[in-house]
Amino acid sequence: MLRFFLLFLGIQLSLFGVNMLNWVQQHAVLPWTALLARISAGLVTWFDASAAAQGKVLWNTATGFGVSIEPGCNGIEACIVLAAAILAFPAPWRSKLRGLLIGCVAVQALNVVRVISLFYIGQWNTAAFNFAHEFLWQALIMLDVLVVWLLWVRTTTRAGAHEGDGPPPPDGPPAAPPPSPRTPAPRGQGVVSHSPDLSLPHARA
Repeated sequence: MLRFFLLFLGIQLSLFGVNMLNWVQQHAVLPWTALLARISAGLVTWFDASAAAQGKVLWNTATGFGVSIEPGCNGIEACIVLAAAILAFPAPWRSKLRGLLIGCVAVQALNVVRVISLFYIGQWNTAAFNFAHEFLWQALIMLDVLVVWLLWVRTTTRAGAHEGDGPPPPDGPPAAPPPSPRTPAPRGQGVVSHSPDLSLPHARA
């Protein structure tokens, strides 16, 4: 447990450090944030044609209200926490890669729901927007990370237990092999007598 905790902290700090690099921010974080805004706007336009995306901002073209997706709201930090927990857990690499892919998709899918909900809550009530943005959704995203990780650990542990199961041991000693049948002598060859009398029979007159 201590090894997992130390690995979790070390990997998490390393990934957060990489995330803060200027090159990573310019070539990975900002493009992903803009893509997240476009994805959210594309979903909203299915039922609300007034939604549009401009950079990292999802805004309403009719009212002028918009929400800007800032660091901490793009789901990258939550994915870093999830990745650190998965990488620190003792499991096969194939299972870790599958958990990272499925887990990050699940986290980002919920994050899209967060962005869209805040977009409409902000147009309805400012106080409710502040509460949902600063408290409610932060807790829900981290709860999502925890649930995804626990489900992955449970699936990985069960798969490892099934792979480690061997055939059940026999209940008793092994059975003796069946006796081999005696091969009959071929025709035309004499048969060796097992009688102790080796004398020849007397010829008749």
